[in-house]
Amino acid sequence: MTHPKMILITGIMASGKSTVAQRLAEQLNNSVHLRGDIFRKMIVNDRREVHPDANESQLEQLRLRYRLTAQAADSYIEAGFSVIAQDVVVGPMLADFISYVRTRPLHVIVLSPNPDVVALREANRAKKGYGIWTVEALNDVLQHETPRIGLWLDSSYMTTEETVTEILQRLDEAVIAN
Repeated sequence: MTHPKMILITGIMASGKSTVAQRLAEQLNNSVHLRGDIFRKMIVNDRREVHPDANESQLEQLRLRYRLTAQAADSYIEAGFSVIAQDVVVGPMLADFISYVRTRPLHVIVLSPNPDVVALREANRAKKGYGIWTVEALNDVLQHETPRIGLWLDSSYMTTEETVTEILQRLDEAVIAN
């Protein structure tokens, strides 16, 4: 049996995280697709969405979501599952998320398609992620405030299968240091 893998797939909304994470999980034995956003959706009253000019209470709920994702991921790993966690983890918060995950090695995949491609994807999907944020503003955080760690992929013109194949072939490049 191979050692369970811990993989974080991040990027801006409509960058393909959910689709790629699901397909990647399907390629691995004993795997879990952990959608970090589920922890945000569980808050029934007093949920605080993160705005571009987020205040501390919004950021604290975001950190809570990341800590819960990390704890769930570590628990699945301990039970023998590979985990593909996916969420929007950008800017300085990427370092916070990494610090919450105990499992090592940790692989970080950053999907970084062209903002025009993301805008087109967003326009063509039923689920709408943008409202408070614009594609350009969130992409600016990704490109200019997110630590350049892990494997960054411009998946603008790659199919889901091509993206997953690239990730599997280059997984060693995605390992981050403690």
